[in-house]
Amino acid sequence: MSWFTTFVRPKINALMRKKEIPDNLWYKCNRCEQMLFHKDIVAHQYVCRHCLHHMQFPVKMRLESLFDGGNYTQVSLPKVPVDPLKFKDSKKYADRLKTSRTTTGEEDAILVVEGAIGGFPVVIAAFDFAFIGGSMGMAVGEGLVKGAERACALKAAYITIPSSGGARMQEGIFSLMQMPRSIIAVEQVKEAGLPYIPLLTNPTTGGVAASFAMLGDIAIAEPGAIIGFTGARVLQETIRQALPPGFQSAEFQFDHGMVDMVVPRGEVRQKLIDILGILMAKRH
Repeated sequence: MSWFTTFVRPKINALMRKKEIPDNLWYKCNRCEQMLFHKDIVAHQYVCRHCLHHMQFPVKMRLESLFDGGNYTQVSLPKVPVDPLKFKDSKKYADRLKTSRTTTGEEDAILVVEGAIGGFPVVIAAFDFAFIGGSMGMAVGEGLVKGAERACALKAAYITIPSSGGARMQEGIFSLMQMPRSIIAVEQVKEAGLPYIPLLTNPTTGGVAASFAMLGDIAIAEPGAIIGFTGARVLQETIRQALPPGFQSAEFQFDHGMVDMVVPRGEVRQKLIDILGILMAKRH
């Protein structure tokens, strides 16, 4: 009996025990609420195959989907002061930064990278919404400026991919100063005769929408992306009038001339190649 209890029974239990299911094996679409298998959602670039809803796309996966062979080089960004205002609300700002850096593995809400798309040299400044809502503080401003400088140095197209709630309130006036800085950076690219293309993703709002995001030679938006300065609820409460259906969606902005095209995520790379082929024909 002892032999059976100590040896045979544990072996049988091990064979019969259900395997633990990983937490991220399934995703639920937050529009149609269909359950999506992890491998399927990755294969479809985080677009629901049932309703075509474009979900948050992990920033590094997005970059790999755009560059030739998925290859790019990350650009080192200047350091900025941490928590210049010693800000605290329900939590210390320094602690928020520490948490976001741990969970994302990045220093801040922007990645600046360089490589080729369709053989054309490109610099991309992409926002990571997982880092404090992709908010624009000093580090993001430095990233946008650095990206513009690299584009000019490499004679490359400059593409920004905002996904942001706007300026970072915990940095106060320092965050608001990044709006004019980003505009000046874009103007430097244009003065160099290089293309500047923003790819507007969900959400593109606040000070980000009110600065560099709306200055593109050609503005591309993803389907369903919310694009605008003030949230619809706040705006409706302010003007005390009902807003039109789909207000601030990419499709609404396209219909009203705020963006040039709405392109499904799986078609963005080819669309960029087509655009770059026209805008950079004389340089290539």
